[in-house]
Parts: sequence; C-alpha cells; structure tokens
Amino acid sequence: MLILGIESSCDETAAAVVRDGREMLSSVISSQIELHRPYGGVVPELASREHLAKIDPIVDAALEKAGVLLDEIDAIAVTQGPGLIGALLVGVSYAKSVAYGLNIPIVGVNHIEGHIYSIAFENPVVEYPAMALIVSGGHTNLFFIPEEGKYKVVSRTRDDAAGEAFDKVAKMLGLGYPGGPIIEKLAKGGDASRYRFVKAKISDGTPDFSFSGLKTAVSRRLSEEPPESEKDIADIAAGFQQSVVTALVSTMEKQAAEYHPRTLIVAGGVACNQELREAAESAAARLGLPVYFPSKHLSTDNAAMIAAAGYFHLRSGRRAGLDLTADVTLRLQNIDLPANGVSRSRKRFRT
Repeated sequence: MLILGIESSCDETAAAVVRDGREMLSSVISSQIELHRPYGGVVPELASREHLAKIDPIVDAALEKAGVLLDEIDAIAVTQGPGLIGALLVGVSYAKSVAYGLNIPIVGVNHIEGHIYSIAFENPVVEYPAMALIVSGGHTNLFFIPEEGKYKVVSRTRDDAAGEAFDKVAKMLGLGYPGGPIIEKLAKGGDASRYRFVKAKISDGTPDFSFSGLKTAVSRRLSEEPPESEKDIADIAAGFQQSVVTALVSTMEKQAAEYHPRTLIVAGGVACNQELREAAESAAARLGLPVYFPSKHLSTDNAAMIAAAGYFHLRSGRRAGLDLTADVTLRLQNIDLPANGVSRSRKRFRT
C-alpha cells in the first residue's frame, strides 16, 4: 500500500510517500526556522501562510522523489492534531481535497502517535510491550504500550515541555532560536558540574515531569551571578542540559523497571540531542533492553512518521470521512491496566 503522508501541525510543511508502513520512498520537509527566528518562536499566522504557499510544491517534490504519480497513491494520512489550528487546517484541507479527487481513503493521525512510529524505518520491528518517551518543543510524555495502538500515559509534563524549556533558557542566555541545538553545541565545551540544577520533585508523588522550576532556577542563577564569559555560558548550558536529560532518562528507567517493556523508544525533536541518546542507551543497557531512536531527519516533525502511523490505522480498518477536521486537543486513548497488565477500561487523556 502506497500512502501519502502530510504534516503541517506547527512550523514544518512536510510530505512523504511510504510503502506498507516501513519503506520510506521519500520524505520532503520545508522548515520555517528562518521565518520565525527574529521572533524567538513560532508565529501562528505566519506559519499558516507559509504552509499555504509550500504544501503543493512539497507534495509534488515528495511524489517526484518517490518516483510515483499521484494517481498511484492508495491512501492519505494527515496530521489531525494536536498543533496550531491554522497550520493543521492547511494540511487537513489539502489532504481531503486530494482524497476526494482520487476517491481514496484518508485517515487522520495524532501527531504524538506519529512520533512513536518515527522509529519504524531504521530499526527492527518493535517487540511489545514497549515504552516510548516522546520529547519535543510542545510535548513531553512517557507511554507504556502493551500492544500496538494501545497507550497508557505513565508520565507527562506538568508545565513546560522539555524542548520549550531549552528554547526559553536559550533566550535567557541570549543565544537565539531554536534553543536546543545551540545549547547542545555550547554544552559540549561546558562543565556540567559547575552549575547543578536539581530535578523537580512532584508533591503528589506521581512520576510526572516538570521543567518550569528548572527554568526559574536558571533565571535566578543568571540574576545572582551574571555570566562574564563564554565559558560561564557554556557551563550553565551544560548544567541545564544535564538536568533535563537526567530527569527524562531517570524517570523512563524507573518506570521501565516497573512496567517491564521489551522495547524502549525515544523520539521527538529533542531526541536529536546526543547527550539524551547516550543516557538512554546507558539506561537501556542497565535494563537489558533495546532502545530505538529515529534518525535526526525523522526526529523533527515529518510526514513519513504520519504515513507509518496511518498505515497501522488503515490496516486496522479505520477510515475518516470528508468531515475530518483539525483538532488542537486531539488525544490518544489512555488505557487502564490492572496489576496483571491486562487492560480493563478506556478513558480519554489530553496529551
């Protein structure tokens, strides 16, 4: 089955052609980083306009790179949410018009589930149960996946997503946007032991993440002890990055020891961070488990992951009608697991 994937949830316009959920024939991404850089973050209206201008040529480029014609496509998978409403509507509207014109199936995909499927192209087939840490600018969640397509939320951020914290701290340090790659680069030459920022403790004892307090701790440090050299900034960046990575990986390792997955997954834009990858690999080795990452091209928002997730849903018989619309609060189903690990009931969880 040839699936055309379309992604436009935030500031990347992307299209991809994927065969049978695992063979990526093409993946084309148009980034808007330079457009939004002067503003220090994504401007929704500008993002929407850029998607409108780019989506048609990006789809054409994906088809050409894959060596297929539009009428050879069997189905379309498009990001339905969560994301920016204007940006999402561009992708959904375009996907529906193509599906209608070709009279082929269409399916809406949860963006976060797409990140889980981003590891499908360059790794062995996932053995379930699995545990997935999804870390990006807008989302930080840890999922237990007892079987394909079923999710239990184990941990979530109470405030800032990890990627958002990177951006905000980079702005405090006057480093520019996006913050993640800049902080990572500086941290390589920094001394993480000089400035130690502790992991936040959740008062109710849940294994959730929190990065707002860490951001405040960095702000206070900068106020009390302003950096006087590039070395000072590099040391702060290293200490901050280490704190974020430790919080993410220690929580994943602790919950994996409790839930006993057979595979670990680390995905999302922050999964590009080399320190995070190395720490996750060390934790996986201690647990005796494989850990799968997407390549850096597939860590950021892309349409191949949307096509891969869409293939699972299409194969399961799911289809959307032409009333499909963008949903900024789209949720993954969160299953309840009793002590023996068998799901009893379902509820809805906002990611």
